[in-house]
Amino acid sequence: MTRTARSAILVFTAALLILGRSPVSADSPQAKDIVDTAIAAGNFKTLVAAVQAADLVAQLKSAGPFTVFAPTDEAFAKIPKADLDALIKDKVKLAKVLTHHVFAGNANSDDLKMLKDLSVADGGRLSILVDGSSLRVGGALVIAADIVATNGLIHVVDTVLIPK
Repeated sequence: MTRTARSAILVFTAALLILGRSPVSADSPQAKDIVDTAIAAGNFKTLVAAVQAADLVAQLKSAGPFTVFAPTDEAFAKIPKADLDALIKDKVKLAKVLTHHVFAGNANSDDLKMLKDLSVADGGRLSILVDGSSLRVGGALVIAADIVATNGLIHVVDTVLIPK
C-alpha cells in the first residue's frame, strides 16, 4: 500500500471516528447520507464540488441505496489541472464521469469480491479484481471500504474512473 493510500485511509478513518461513525448503523442519529458523509470526511472536496457542479446532489441525497466509489482529492489531483477544469465546466461529461462511480444498490466489499464486474449508473460496467487482500474496481484501488451512509455505502478509491 502506498503512502498516499495509507494517508487517505487514516484521514477518512479519523474523520469517521471524530464524527462517531465507527461502527454506526445507517439508522443511527449520527448517520449521514452519502453527500454529507463525504463532506464531513474532508478529503473529498473536489468530488463534492464536482457533484454540485453536475447538479447530482439531490440524487445522491435521495433514498438510494447507492454504492459510490469515491475518489479522494489526491485521486483528482492525478488529472492535469487544465483537463480537470475543462471537465468541471462540461456538465454533461462531468455527470457521465460521476455516475460512472455509482452503483444503484448496496454492494459491500464482500459482495464485490464475488463479482467479475458491476453495472454502474452511467450504463457502463466496472471490472472487479481481487488480488490477495487488495480490491480493484475499474482499475482503481479501493483504499477504504464499506463506509455506511444512510442511503448506501462508500468505497474510497485512489483513481478517478473515466468511462470509455
